[in-house]
Order: sequence, then C-alpha cells, then structure tokens
Amino acid sequence: MAGKEAQLTQLLQPTVEAMGYVLWGIELISPGKRPTLRLYIEADAGISVDDCAAVSHQLSGVLDVEDPISSEYTLEVSSPGVDRLLFSPEHYSPYVGEMIDFRLRLPVEGRRRYKGTLLAINSETVIVVVDDQEFELPLRYVDRARVFPRLEIGQGKQ
Repeated sequence: MAGKEAQLTQLLQPTVEAMGYVLWGIELISPGKRPTLRLYIEADAGISVDDCAAVSHQLSGVLDVEDPISSEYTLEVSSPGVDRLLFSPEHYSPYVGEMIDFRLRLPVEGRRRYKGTLLAINSETVIVVVDDQEFELPLRYVDRARVFPRLEIGQGKQ
C-alpha cells in the first residue's frame, strides 16, 4: 500500500468500523486534474447503496476536518464486489484456488501481468499458476490484484 493510501486508511478506518463496516481497501486515483478517493466497504449482510451513502456522509465530515488531500477530489464509496481488488496479504488466503489477475510494478521473468490460479500465499510471495506453469511473485511487486468471479452453472439469463 502506497504511503498516502496507508495514511488515509489509518485516518478513515476507525470511522468506518464504528459504523459497523469493514474497510476493505482504499484507492487514490489521479487520472487528471481532480483525483478520486475510492473506498471499498464490506459487511456480513452485504452493502447497499444506502450503506455507501451513509459512510460517504460520515467520511466527508472527517475529511473536511482533517484535510489529508490538499486539492479538490471526488469521494466514492463502494462495495468491493465479486471481482474485488485484493489490497493486503490477508485478503488473498480466501481466494486460493481462484483466478486472479496480477499487475506488477516490476517485471518477473520479463512479464508485468499474470492471470492465473492463486496456488499459495505467504508473507512475502504469492504463487500463481498460468498455463500449467508456476510463478512466484513478490508481494512488494504487486501493483494490483483482482479476483475473477467464478460463474456457477445456472447463473445468468434463463
């Protein structure tokens, strides 16, 4: 997690948890002149639009008082969804055996993108199987990891 995201997590996590939610992760995206602060929240009962609005309202107050982002920005609060991003090593374990798309900051064996089955994780690396070949990826190299949802038989249009 980058420095600014870590600072924002430390600032916002207590408010999110006090409201009964889990702060799944934070992205600070700066595609142009106005950055976007995107928070993903989770709860056992799931997340509704009303939950996102309530958290957004509470966090807006905290952000206005603390002012951790000096420029104008857009605040978005969302559910992580089924194709969720994995932000911390603890997030990976439940998805062993699932298809994950990894984007790396630095190449491993000449590649920066790996899409394959998560075989194992430890405190420093993930092992992913791509086309029957295992690759060991240092966690510190992972820029982004996203779960590919598994479609169950019977899902979709009838």
